Amino acid sequence: MIRKIITPSVQRHISNMPGFSTKRKLLVIESDDWGSIRMPSNKTFDNLSDSGIDLLSDEGFRFNKYDTLATAEDLTLLFELLSSVKDSSDRAAVITPMAVMANPDFQKIRHSQFNAYYYEPFTDTLTRQPGCESSFKLWKEGIEKRLFVPQFHGREHLNVKPWIKALRMGHKSTHIAFDNQMWGISTANEPDIQLEFQAAFDFIDPKDIEYQKEVIRTGLDLFEELLAYRASFFVPPNGPFSKQLEPECVAAGINYLSTSKIQTEPLGNGKSRKRLHWPGQKSSNGLTYLTRNCFFEPSDEGKDWVDSCLQEISSAFKWRKPAVISSHRVNYIGALHKHNRDNGLKQLENLLSQIVKKWPDVEFVTSEELGRIMTGK
Repeated sequence: MIRKIITPSVQRHISNMPGFSTKRKLLVIESDDWGSIRMPSNKTFDNLSDSGIDLLSDEGFRFNKYDTLATAEDLTLLFELLSSVKDSSDRAAVITPMAVMANPDFQKIRHSQFNAYYYEPFTDTLTRQPGCESSFKLWKEGIEKRLFVPQFHGREHLNVKPWIKALRMGHKSTHIAFDNQMWGISTANEPDIQLEFQAAFDFIDPKDIEYQKEVIRTGLDLFEELLAYRASFFVPPNGPFSKQLEPECVAAGINYLSTSKIQTEPLGNGKSRKRLHWPGQKSSNGLTYLTRNCFFEPSDEGKDWVDSCLQEISSAFKWRKPAVISSHRVNYIGALHKHNRDNGLKQLENLLSQIVKKWPDVEFVTSEELGRIMTGK
């Protein structure tokens, strides 16, 4: 018997078959993690490494090495590139940055002796970060010019309850990271933690769901306060997300929810289940699911990201699906290592120029615009 092997190419085509279809060549670029401080400085990186925390061997290595708040220079160069590439309607390329609205207030948390959690708007964090003092002004310019139109990625890129619990019980590596105003170390394999702090809506204790509802409410209110419009699209950090949270999203104004096509839903106490999703799928709570089908991560070296992304876009358009590209903030950040930003922008320029050449009828749209097209709103 000859076993048939499903190649990655065939698998890609199969995954693009179900869901919303359109003859229009719609292209979205979604970019996660904007607003989160992640790695504050190279000094922090060195301090954590010197303390014995492994920052380079897990899948988060490029985030630990390169990812931090976007400087004014980072944003200026990104906007110049986006504005230089136009679609069939003469509209510039646009990114939908998935933004978190806050970071932990380390000073207040320490002052409480880890008995309370406090957060600060990411705009306050920006004012203390070298090169970022005028970054938020550029955020607003990007919104006005439709180059950079944020949607919601959570209140913070942090699972607050288990993080505070780890600090209270004196977990060594968590405290070392805290002392350096950082939390994004790998903790899923720590027996006392069992999840990643970065996965803001994962949980072990089912009681955490109630707090997560509060995080959604307060995060969306802060989004509106800072950005002067209500978010309608939500991408939960790192993926894990309970269906129990969907009614809270709807009540708070979310219309569209991003999930992976095979989503992990936490159930608590180490249990989870898989849910299948496709673009345009409706939830029982009235949400429309949007899924990504293309990936562009040039900060992850050793792969031809332009070629692979073009193949994924081609498959999406072949099956009359929007091309929704996932491309994290880390690819365009140069504060820690300038060459990382230069490489990311160079490859993005190459990708966009080939897209408009290969598909001259392409349309650059935001995630919310795609949601409206899918739902006819």
